[in-house]
Amino acid sequence: MLSEGFPFRGRRVPFLNYQKGIYRAAVQRGPAALSIQTSARSPYADVETDDGFSYDYRAGTVDQPDNRALRAAFELGVPLVYFFASRPGLYLPRYPYFVTEDYPNERRVLVTPGKLVGHFEEPEPVPLTDPIERGYVVRETKVRLHQARFRGAVLLAYRDQCSICRLKEIRLLDAAHIEPDKSVSSEPRVTNGLSMCTIHHRAFDQRLIGISPDYKVHVSRRLLDDEDGPMLELLKGFHGGPLHLPSRRAHYPDRERLAVRFDRFE
Repeated sequence: MLSEGFPFRGRRVPFLNYQKGIYRAAVQRGPAALSIQTSARSPYADVETDDGFSYDYRAGTVDQPDNRALRAAFELGVPLVYFFASRPGLYLPRYPYFVTEDYPNERRVLVTPGKLVGHFEEPEPVPLTDPIERGYVVRETKVRLHQARFRGAVLLAYRDQCSICRLKEIRLLDAAHIEPDKSVSSEPRVTNGLSMCTIHHRAFDQRLIGISPDYKVHVSRRLLDDEDGPMLELLKGFHGGPLHLPSRRAHYPDRERLAVRFDRFE
């Protein structure tokens, strides 16, 4: 889909150039980049920070064409698309992103998520009469770019299936953290993750399911003593069974982290 691009004034414009991280389409009249990317095997030191994402200039002079396009995005304050590879060949688009700081001496910029503003066609708003529909609130959320790459790496290690029930529908699979992501010592490594379907992930987070350091699945006594239909019986059926492990031993879940998590479950 990225290669196919989009139509613009009778021409087909790609979303990005796979050969380089900073892309400005030939059809553009303005000088700013259209998109940037961080590949799964990027040679650059692109890294997430508390303020945003530190994105390196392209190798070469500060004023080479790609770097000029990146710096023009900062000077003009225009949005660009950030394609972030969660695994080889799979890119997640982040939009709109803005270059909010330029550090030419350090050969890098700061890229942060933002809100798109500008002139565009919008239909007249429809008044809300249902009081339930009025119950929306606006919240600011911190975008965790590393989570996309963490999910891609974990699912790949587990061959795109749930480690408990072996469900293979990738749209229903998550990368569950053994040590919570908010923990200071937590790391976005495959050994700190488990591939789980959304149901088992939720049960794991709510301590209804635990994974012991010997890679056994445990269902909480609360659920084992309950009787609530076939779905629950299916869940209870995994109690005492083995966890389906990655094909590479180096990707096996960290036993020490599992032990700490299992103590909380018990």
